[in-house]
Amino acid sequence: MTEKPRLASAQIEGPRRWSHADPSFDHRLARTDEDAVSKRIWQPESGETLLARAPVTFATGAAMRVRGKRWFRDTERRDIQDALPGWPEGPVHAARSATGSAARNAVKVAAMVVGVAVMAVLSSAGGNVTGTNTPNSGSGTPDDRDDEVLDFPVIWAAPGAIARTLPWQLDPGRSDEKRYCTHAIVTDRRLVIVGFPFDKKDLKNIQDEVLWEVPRTAVSHVERKNFKTGSDFKVTFSDGSWCRLSSISRQRLIRYLMPIELIAQDSLTAALRAAVDAYVSKVQPPAGVSPVVSRPPGGNFRVEFLLPEDLDAYFGASERNTLIDAEGRRVAAADYRPEDL
Repeated sequence: MTEKPRLASAQIEGPRRWSHADPSFDHRLARTDEDAVSKRIWQPESGETLLARAPVTFATGAAMRVRGKRWFRDTERRDIQDALPGWPEGPVHAARSATGSAARNAVKVAAMVVGVAVMAVLSSAGGNVTGTNTPNSGSGTPDDRDDEVLDFPVIWAAPGAIARTLPWQLDPGRSDEKRYCTHAIVTDRRLVIVGFPFDKKDLKNIQDEVLWEVPRTAVSHVERKNFKTGSDFKVTFSDGSWCRLSSISRQRLIRYLMPIELIAQDSLTAALRAAVDAYVSKVQPPAGVSPVVSRPPGGNFRVEFLLPEDLDAYFGASERNTLIDAEGRRVAAADYRPEDL
């Protein structure tokens, strides 16, 4: 089969949607594991560095008034879902009334009181009651009451803005998450959204379809949104439009969507090169897979691999990484600081 021409990164001037009808549709897809299940896994171009890949969807409201809902708004807060090009019909949401929300909150509080009483009885009777002390990255305090409590827009965009070009497959109200999955891919050149049929019995079977992409220069700001779940983040584009997304691997994506210093290996000191080489020997990556070396704001150096065998439909591309200091010494996990992550 004749290879289709690649689109040079310099040609990517704005958001682009893809379809099977596009003559260059599969120029970034590579077939692998032909002796097993035929796959079509997105691959970066020559000279482009893959930094992260993780599942992503539009976020979902968590406050009682907007729980389970989301809206698509223009800058006057008008609904625009019917004006988004190529989008199929989807659910029409209405925010719950203050009275209804109060009633639901009352039921929730009553249930919590009953639960506490039951736990106390079981505990006093010597029952086997277990819990969890796993820290929750979410917050009970909204960052923006208008956009998280009273309303919950996941697209905010004027006519012709970048956020209006996002693919409908990101919307859980239009795409069944049990049957179709969307991943965000971050490279040193662009942000890409791919989608593929989801089979929970075969998480390695990935048939990527490129749905959308923008160059990195189109992303002007990324912000964690911690209200309730701690899995949301807001991406603001260069034209001021924005979207609110959610990912179980939020940190993996925003680490590289935010400004970060990537370090060429030939610019490392001898001590750092030796530390990187030692980690490469430990990981033993397949041919053609090189480590990504970055310098987070904390000043240490992060050495990371995205290995093909660690890619699956549910988690995306899980990384293997280590942190070293300026002298090439490994930093113990207990000594990590927030800025190292």
